[in-house]
Amino acid sequence: MNFIETEIKGVWIVEPKRFGDARGYFMESFKLEEFRKHVGDIHFVQDNESMSTRGVLRGLHFQKGEFSQAKLVRVSRGAVLDVAVDLRGGSPTYGKYVAVELSQDNARQLFIPRGMAHGFLVLSDEAQFQYKVDNVYAPQSEATLRFDDETVGVNWPIPREEMLLSPKDLKGLSLGEVTPF
Repeated sequence: MNFIETEIKGVWIVEPKRFGDARGYFMESFKLEEFRKHVGDIHFVQDNESMSTRGVLRGLHFQKGEFSQAKLVRVSRGAVLDVAVDLRGGSPTYGKYVAVELSQDNARQLFIPRGMAHGFLVLSDEAQFQYKVDNVYAPQSEATLRFDDETVGVNWPIPREEMLLSPKDLKGLSLGEVTPF
């Protein structure tokens, strides 16, 4: 596996090695020893999966306090633009974001540490999105950063009128309303 640290400290692009032949391919999508060596000692407790259609934007979600989550995300079918926004108080990249295309073709993954808002926009007709988390879902601690917050300024590649968002995501907080981690 190849581990590439992004411009936001602690956010890593993980590129598994694929071995292909006439039958298809094989890859190790997660290897604890490699992960600990490059990223750190994270204990994932749950795997999640979602299926979405083109234009669906999920996020930018985060959990506050003791229920904050680190995530390792990937796409097993389709393609998304995956975004992580730094909400860690005192971080030199507070309010900045990283955007990475994750797809079945590039097999890239993104590790997002605790203290970040996270979301993705589906670029393909459908996308199967998978992620590991290091803490359980706690609805009472969940919050949403507005996907179109002007201070953060995420450059989404699909026009707003073609996006599908949940009512919760449409009511997200501005960066100025978020209490930093």
